[in-house]
Amino acid sequence: MRLHHSDGTAVHLGYCTNVHPAEDLGGIVDQLDTYGVGVRDRLGVDSLGLGLWLPAPVAAELAADPVALRRFRAELDARGLEVVTLNGFPYQAFQAPVVKHAVYHPDWTRPERLRYTLDLAHILAALLPADAARGSISTLPLAWRDPWDAGRAQQCARALDDLAEGLARVERSTGRAIRVGIEPEPGCVVETIEQAVTQLASVDHDRIGICLDLAHLACAWEDPTRSLDALAQAGLSVVKVQVSAALASRDPVADAQRLREYVEPRFLHQTRGSAGFAADDLDQALAEPSREEWRVHYHVPLHADPPPPLHSTVDVLRDGLRAVLAGPSARCDHLDVETYTWEVLPPQRRPRTSSDLVDGIAAELAFARQEILALGLTDTAEEQR
Repeated sequence: MRLHHSDGTAVHLGYCTNVHPAEDLGGIVDQLDTYGVGVRDRLGVDSLGLGLWLPAPVAAELAADPVALRRFRAELDARGLEVVTLNGFPYQAFQAPVVKHAVYHPDWTRPERLRYTLDLAHILAALLPADAARGSISTLPLAWRDPWDAGRAQQCARALDDLAEGLARVERSTGRAIRVGIEPEPGCVVETIEQAVTQLASVDHDRIGICLDLAHLACAWEDPTRSLDALAQAGLSVVKVQVSAALASRDPVADAQRLREYVEPRFLHQTRGSAGFAADDLDQALAEPSREEWRVHYHVPLHADPPPPLHSTVDVLRDGLRAVLAGPSARCDHLDVETYTWEVLPPQRRPRTSSDLVDGIAAELAFARQEILALGLTDTAEEQR
């Protein structure tokens, strides 16, 4: 979907396909039929944006085979699906039974991470709509925080220099500009905006910036407007915003039973408190709960509040969208709804069928679109037909 800012910017809104488990090209095309087309139809739009996730083996296959890549582009076009952004954070097996810390490997100290990201850049250059201003790729915040030392920091710095050179080559050969956004996340080398400014001070700011995940920002207890101002002052652009909301509790001791319903084995749910409490997973946090307010890195559906007394950080989401889009100019033009946790929600809140999941994703996108329209943006003429 495309929305228009008053400054003339086309703002792209889509959903991230890392919620789906396909790990091969045939499976990805099948999921486009089941979910991409289904969501597009539910919303009644002519074109639906996807924040496409391609596992590393599929990315390598497509990047090496121009014919297969053209066929894949044709599959997207035939279904009314467009891609301006890729999720390059998970390397592969993101919907495996247990993911946890594995999602941070390989990190930016490893050559595989650079190869994967440049494969994605080549692919995205071929998938971009002709009238898209640029493409974006989100990636992990360098590495998990431990182990980390000066040597690993230097390895990451060299890799990001090589990334910038690779992105420049892609632009020279294709005429399409692709930017990569480092995505701050709790527990990682880059968790906070301050750490982003410090760690990315010397990167090529024309090609490497920030992917701002609004659930992660909430878990770090950071203010969206101040965060965007700090990034702008440091010369770091926001190349992509992930429109997401985290799980929250005002009294974790009283809410412990409800919170335990969200303990699950697949993903890591870093927990951060308003007074400094920190745990790397929700079960660890519940072992010794504190009385301060908690925010949990657990992406919950945007449109459906968790059961009381739990709530979500949708207020931070609204503040974030306002900071990005309510001013005289759009501070980012790629927005991606990224709720990848549908299948690990408490059983009574999970979708039971593929149709249920289509309904849920469509409802999230409708919610996000309405929030954006309330800030003064408008639908494109295509969507108004």
